[in-house]
Amino acid sequence: MVLPKDLRDRAGIKAGDRMAAVSYSSAGRVCCIALIRVEELTDLVTSRLEPLLRGVSHSQTAAKR
Repeated sequence: MVLPKDLRDRAGIKAGDRMAAVSYSSAGRVCCIALIRVEELTDLVTSRLEPLLRGVSHSQTAAKR
């Protein structure tokens, strides 16, 4: 995807930034698509999943005892 330079400048997107397209849905239909820097998306997903995965890991360890 190529974005116009003025849009990239306003969004603070620099050459070489890795971007991910994320879609949002409402009532079963995609309502919008957002661009997010890959590093920010990685941090967001990690912060949400780490607590869940820790819980799974602890419950599996407890089940083995």
